Amino acid sequence: MNSNDRAPSGLNWLGSFAVLCALVALWWIASNAGWVSRVFLPTPQATFASLLEGLNLSGGSGNGELLAFTQATVGRMVEGWLLASLFGVMLGAAIGVSPAVRAWVQPTLEFIRPLPASALLPLAISIFGLNPGMVLFVVAFGAMWPVLLATVHGFAAVEPRLAEVARCLQMSRAAYIWKMGLPNAMPDILAGMRLALTIALIVAVVGEMIASQSGLGQAILLAARAFRASDLFAGIVLLGLIGFGSNALLAFAEKRLLRWQQP
Repeated sequence: MNSNDRAPSGLNWLGSFAVLCALVALWWIASNAGWVSRVFLPTPQATFASLLEGLNLSGGSGNGELLAFTQATVGRMVEGWLLASLFGVMLGAAIGVSPAVRAWVQPTLEFIRPLPASALLPLAISIFGLNPGMVLFVVAFGAMWPVLLATVHGFAAVEPRLAEVARCLQMSRAAYIWKMGLPNAMPDILAGMRLALTIALIVAVVGEMIASQSGLGQAILLAARAFRASDLFAGIVLLGLIGFGSNALLAFAEKRLLRWQQP
Protein backbone atom coordinates (compact mmCIF):
# COMPACT_ATOMS: atom_id res chain seq x y z
CA MET A 1 0.00 0.00 0.00
CA ASN A 2 1.51 3.32 -1.04
CA SER A 3 1.21 6.75 0.53
CA ASN A 4 -1.61 7.71 -1.82
CA ASP A 5 -3.70 4.82 -0.46
CA ARG A 6 -3.03 5.81 3.15
CA ALA A 7 -3.84 9.50 2.69
CA PRO A 8 -7.64 9.14 2.33
CA SER A 9 -7.77 7.04 5.52
CA GLY A 10 -5.89 9.70 7.46
CA LEU A 11 -8.15 12.40 6.04
CA ASN A 12 -11.21 10.38 7.06
CA TRP A 13 -9.99 10.12 10.64
CA LEU A 14 -9.24 13.84 10.69
CA GLY A 15 -12.67 14.65 9.30
CA SER A 16 -14.38 12.35 11.82
CA PHE A 17 -12.52 14.00 14.69
CA ALA A 18 -13.46 17.45 13.39
CA VAL A 19 -17.15 16.46 13.26
CA LEU A 20 -16.95 15.13 16.82
CA CYS A 21 -15.34 18.35 18.04
CA ALA A 22 -18.02 20.39 16.29
CA LEU A 23 -20.78 18.38 17.98
CA VAL A 24 -19.18 18.80 21.40
CA ALA A 25 -18.77 22.54 20.76
CA LEU A 26 -22.44 22.82 19.79
CA TRP A 27 -23.37 20.89 22.93
CA TRP A 28 -21.22 23.26 25.05
CA ILE A 29 -22.79 26.36 23.48
CA ALA A 30 -26.35 25.05 23.83
CA SER A 31 -25.94 24.18 27.51
CA ASN A 32 -23.92 27.22 28.58
CA ALA A 33 -25.99 29.71 26.60
CA GLY A 34 -29.20 28.41 28.11
CA TRP A 35 -30.75 27.25 24.84
CA VAL A 36 -31.81 24.10 26.73
CA SER A 37 -32.27 23.92 30.49
CA ARG A 38 -29.39 22.23 32.29
CA VAL A 39 -31.96 20.07 34.02
CA PHE A 40 -32.26 18.27 30.69
CA LEU A 41 -28.94 19.12 28.98
CA PRO A 42 -25.91 19.32 31.28
CA THR A 43 -22.66 20.93 30.22
CA PRO A 44 -19.93 18.72 28.74
CA GLN A 45 -17.69 19.49 31.72
CA ALA A 46 -20.39 18.37 34.18
CA THR A 47 -20.91 15.18 32.20
CA PHE A 48 -17.17 14.52 32.11
CA ALA A 49 -16.93 15.11 35.86
CA SER A 50 -19.79 12.66 36.50
CA LEU A 51 -18.10 10.14 34.23
CA LEU A 52 -14.80 10.38 36.10
CA GLU A 53 -16.51 10.21 39.47
CA GLY A 54 -18.64 7.24 38.44
CA LEU A 55 -15.57 5.38 37.18
CA ASN A 56 -13.67 6.38 40.33
CA LEU A 57 -11.01 8.15 38.24
CA SER A 58 -11.41 11.64 39.68
CA GLY A 59 -8.95 11.09 42.50
CA GLY A 60 -11.60 12.16 44.99
CA SER A 61 -14.31 10.32 46.86
CA GLY A 62 -15.99 8.86 43.78
CA ASN A 63 -18.32 5.96 44.45
CA GLY A 64 -17.24 3.95 41.42
CA GLU A 65 -20.79 2.65 40.86
CA LEU A 66 -20.61 3.39 37.15
CA LEU A 67 -17.59 1.12 36.84
CA ALA A 68 -19.50 -1.79 38.40
CA PHE A 69 -22.50 -1.11 36.16
CA THR A 70 -20.22 -1.02 33.12
CA GLN A 71 -18.64 -4.33 34.00
CA ALA A 72 -22.08 -5.92 34.38
CA THR A 73 -23.32 -4.60 31.03
CA VAL A 74 -20.14 -5.50 29.13
CA GLY A 75 -20.10 -8.97 30.66
CA ARG A 76 -23.73 -9.52 29.70
CA MET A 77 -23.09 -8.19 26.19
CA VAL A 78 -20.02 -10.37 25.61
CA GLU A 79 -21.60 -13.53 27.02
CA GLY A 80 -24.73 -13.08 24.92
CA TRP A 81 -22.68 -12.28 21.83
CA LEU A 82 -20.48 -15.35 22.24
CA LEU A 83 -23.53 -17.60 22.65
CA ALA A 84 -25.19 -15.95 19.65
CA SER A 85 -22.07 -16.37 17.53
CA LEU A 86 -21.64 -20.02 18.50
CA PHE A 87 -25.22 -21.08 17.84
CA GLY A 88 -25.56 -18.77 14.83
CA VAL A 89 -22.54 -20.30 13.08
CA MET A 90 -23.54 -23.87 13.96
CA LEU A 91 -27.15 -23.51 12.82
CA GLY A 92 -26.19 -21.38 9.82
CA ALA A 93 -23.66 -23.94 8.64
CA ALA A 94 -26.15 -26.78 9.04
CA ILE A 95 -28.76 -24.85 7.04
CA GLY A 96 -26.52 -23.21 4.46
CA VAL A 97 -24.69 -26.35 3.42
CA SER A 98 -27.89 -28.02 2.16
CA PRO A 99 -30.03 -26.40 -0.56
CA ALA A 100 -33.00 -28.57 0.46
CA VAL A 101 -32.81 -27.49 4.11
CA ARG A 102 -32.48 -23.85 3.03
CA ALA A 103 -35.65 -24.13 0.98
CA TRP A 104 -37.56 -25.63 3.90
CA VAL A 105 -36.29 -23.36 6.66
CA GLN A 106 -35.87 -20.02 4.88
CA PRO A 107 -39.55 -18.93 5.16
CA THR A 108 -39.52 -19.65 8.92
CA LEU A 109 -36.30 -17.70 9.37
CA GLU A 110 -37.73 -14.74 7.49
CA PHE A 111 -40.82 -14.87 9.72
CA ILE A 112 -38.89 -14.91 13.02
CA ARG A 113 -36.03 -12.60 12.00
CA PRO A 114 -37.97 -9.27 12.10
CA LEU A 115 -39.25 -9.90 15.63
CA PRO A 116 -37.52 -7.38 17.95
CA ALA A 117 -35.76 -9.08 20.85
CA SER A 118 -37.18 -6.51 23.29
CA ALA A 119 -40.70 -7.67 22.38
CA LEU A 120 -39.82 -11.12 23.70
CA LEU A 121 -38.84 -9.78 27.13
CA PRO A 122 -42.32 -10.28 28.65
CA LEU A 123 -42.35 -13.88 27.38
CA ALA A 124 -38.83 -14.48 28.69
CA ILE A 125 -39.79 -13.00 32.07
CA SER A 126 -42.77 -15.34 32.32
CA ILE A 127 -40.55 -18.34 31.51
CA PHE A 128 -37.29 -17.53 33.31
CA GLY A 129 -38.40 -14.91 35.82
CA LEU A 130 -36.56 -11.67 36.66
CA ASN A 131 -32.99 -12.91 36.78
CA PRO A 132 -29.72 -12.38 34.87
CA GLY A 133 -30.26 -15.61 32.91
CA MET A 134 -33.41 -14.19 31.37
CA VAL A 135 -31.59 -11.10 30.08
CA LEU A 136 -28.74 -13.26 28.80
CA PHE A 137 -31.20 -15.43 26.86
CA VAL A 138 -32.85 -12.40 25.22
CA VAL A 139 -29.46 -10.88 24.35
CA ALA A 140 -28.26 -14.12 22.78
CA PHE A 141 -31.53 -14.60 20.89
CA GLY A 142 -31.55 -11.06 19.51
CA ALA A 143 -27.89 -11.11 18.50
CA MET A 144 -28.01 -14.57 16.92
CA TRP A 145 -29.93 -13.61 13.78
CA PRO A 146 -27.30 -11.51 11.99
CA VAL A 147 -24.74 -14.30 12.52
CA LEU A 148 -27.18 -17.02 11.50
CA LEU A 149 -28.35 -15.32 8.31
CA ALA A 150 -24.83 -14.23 7.36
CA THR A 151 -23.58 -17.79 7.82
CA VAL A 152 -26.40 -19.21 5.71
CA HIS A 153 -25.62 -16.68 2.97
CA GLY A 154 -21.90 -17.38 3.17
CA PHE A 155 -22.31 -21.14 2.79
CA ALA A 156 -24.90 -20.73 0.05
CA ALA A 157 -22.47 -18.54 -1.92
CA VAL A 158 -19.64 -21.10 -1.89
CA GLU A 159 -18.39 -21.85 -5.40
CA PRO A 160 -20.26 -24.95 -6.64
CA ARG A 161 -17.05 -26.37 -8.07
CA LEU A 162 -15.70 -26.69 -4.53
CA ALA A 163 -18.59 -29.00 -3.71
CA GLU A 164 -17.74 -31.06 -6.77
CA VAL A 165 -14.11 -31.25 -5.66
CA ALA A 166 -15.26 -32.36 -2.19
CA ARG A 167 -17.36 -35.13 -3.72
CA CYS A 168 -14.45 -36.26 -5.90
CA LEU A 169 -12.21 -36.40 -2.82
CA GLN A 170 -14.98 -38.23 -0.92
CA MET A 171 -14.88 -35.67 1.87
CA SER A 172 -17.37 -36.01 4.69
CA ARG A 173 -19.94 -33.29 5.30
CA ALA A 174 -18.07 -32.16 8.42
CA ALA A 175 -14.74 -32.02 6.54
CA TYR A 176 -16.33 -30.01 3.73
CA ILE A 177 -17.80 -27.52 6.20
CA TRP A 178 -14.52 -27.10 8.07
CA LYS A 179 -12.06 -27.05 5.17
CA MET A 180 -14.05 -25.42 2.36
CA GLY A 181 -17.32 -23.93 3.51
CA LEU A 182 -16.17 -22.12 6.64
CA PRO A 183 -13.15 -20.34 5.10
CA ASN A 184 -15.23 -19.12 2.16
CA ALA A 185 -18.10 -18.01 4.42
CA MET A 186 -15.81 -16.31 6.95
CA PRO A 187 -16.17 -12.74 5.52
CA ASP A 188 -19.96 -12.96 5.80
CA ILE A 189 -19.76 -14.53 9.26
CA LEU A 190 -17.45 -11.83 10.62
CA ALA A 191 -19.66 -9.10 9.19
CA GLY A 192 -22.65 -10.69 10.91
CA MET A 193 -20.73 -10.95 14.17
CA ARG A 194 -19.89 -7.24 14.09
CA LEU A 195 -23.57 -6.38 13.65
CA ALA A 196 -24.52 -8.89 16.35
CA LEU A 197 -22.17 -7.21 18.83
CA THR A 198 -24.02 -3.91 18.43
CA ILE A 199 -27.37 -5.64 18.83
CA ALA A 200 -26.11 -7.44 21.94
CA LEU A 201 -25.22 -4.11 23.57
CA ILE A 202 -28.59 -2.58 22.71
CA VAL A 203 -30.62 -5.55 23.93
CA ALA A 204 -28.53 -5.82 27.12
CA VAL A 205 -29.28 -2.19 28.00
CA VAL A 206 -33.00 -2.54 27.21
CA GLY A 207 -33.17 -5.77 29.21
CA GLU A 208 -31.54 -4.11 32.21
CA MET A 209 -34.06 -1.28 32.05
CA ILE A 210 -37.11 -3.52 31.79
CA ALA A 211 -36.00 -6.35 34.08
CA SER A 212 -34.34 -4.11 36.71
CA GLN A 213 -30.99 -5.87 36.41
CA SER A 214 -27.77 -4.19 37.50
CA GLY A 215 -26.03 -2.45 34.62
CA LEU A 216 -25.76 0.74 32.63
CA GLY A 217 -29.36 0.42 31.44
CA GLN A 218 -30.64 0.50 35.00
CA ALA A 219 -28.21 3.32 35.93
CA ILE A 220 -29.41 5.47 33.02
CA LEU A 221 -33.06 4.82 33.85
CA LEU A 222 -32.60 5.72 37.53
CA ALA A 223 -30.66 8.86 36.61
CA ALA A 224 -33.46 9.96 34.27
CA ARG A 225 -36.12 9.40 36.92
CA ALA A 226 -34.11 11.41 39.46
CA PHE A 227 -33.38 14.23 36.94
CA ARG A 228 -29.62 13.70 37.34
CA ALA A 229 -28.84 14.86 33.82
CA SER A 230 -25.06 14.72 34.14
CA ASP A 231 -25.16 11.10 35.33
CA LEU A 232 -27.62 10.28 32.54
CA PHE A 233 -25.36 11.74 29.86
CA ALA A 234 -22.30 10.12 31.44
CA GLY A 235 -23.97 6.72 31.01
CA ILE A 236 -24.89 7.50 27.40
CA VAL A 237 -21.34 8.63 26.60
CA LEU A 238 -20.00 5.46 28.21
CA LEU A 239 -22.32 3.32 26.09
CA GLY A 240 -21.05 5.09 22.98
CA LEU A 241 -17.45 4.44 24.00
CA ILE A 242 -18.21 0.77 24.64
CA GLY A 243 -19.86 0.41 21.24
CA PHE A 244 -17.05 2.23 19.46
CA GLY A 245 -14.30 0.31 21.23
CA SER A 246 -15.86 -3.13 20.77
CA ASN A 247 -16.51 -2.48 17.07
CA ALA A 248 -12.94 -1.26 16.57
CA LEU A 249 -11.52 -4.37 18.26
CA LEU A 250 -13.66 -6.67 16.15
CA ALA A 251 -12.78 -4.77 12.97
CA PHE A 252 -9.08 -5.22 13.81
CA ALA A 253 -9.60 -8.93 14.46
CA GLU A 254 -11.53 -9.25 11.19
CA LYS A 255 -8.70 -7.59 9.28
CA ARG A 256 -6.18 -9.96 10.82
CA LEU A 257 -8.27 -13.07 10.21
CA LEU A 258 -8.92 -12.16 6.57
CA ARG A 259 -5.34 -11.27 5.67
CA TRP A 260 -5.27 -14.23 3.29
CA GLN A 261 -7.85 -12.49 1.10
CA GLN A 262 -5.77 -9.35 0.64
CA PRO A 263 -3.57 -9.18 -2.50
